[in-house]
Amino acid sequence: MAVRPEKAAKVAEIKELLESSKAVILVDFKGLTVAEDTALRAKMREAGVKYTVAKNTFIGIAAKEAGIEGMDVALAQNTAIACAPEDPVAVAKIVSEFVKSTNKLKVKLAVLDGAVVDAKAVSALANLPPKEVLLGKMLGSMQAPVTGFVRVLNGTLSKVVYALEAVRKQKESA
Repeated sequence: MAVRPEKAAKVAEIKELLESSKAVILVDFKGLTVAEDTALRAKMREAGVKYTVAKNTFIGIAAKEAGIEGMDVALAQNTAIACAPEDPVAVAKIVSEFVKSTNKLKVKLAVLDGAVVDAKAVSALANLPPKEVLLGKMLGSMQAPVTGFVRVLNGTLSKVVYALEAVRKQKESA
């Protein structure tokens, strides 16, 4: 489908969001009040998440240009895009919390690292601990074998020292 030159910039912007973000969540915002939408946008800004409303036609064209298949099923009625350039868990948490609190916002689908997933995957992603906690757990599990190895070596060396000390005492007493 050909896009008029004045609309090509918006399609290019959406394509850039789809390609550069780790997580893109498409939501149906029908029924949100202005106050609720303003609160949602403020939370998104605080977390560094880009949130924009776009025409379904533009999203479809941008998805095809970006090589993302399977988004056509969600491109009906009102669609807003929430994109997380860095932390996919942050955007999923904000959207999931807002879905629970207002019961108006609905997740259509998401694109995680180029793969289209459903609303259940977004909910599962939102339940993950923050990035810092995951990194801490990973670092702890990586340090555990090293710490255990050092303790084994320390135990073996201390046994050798005790044995040498016993030999020295035995020779001194003889």
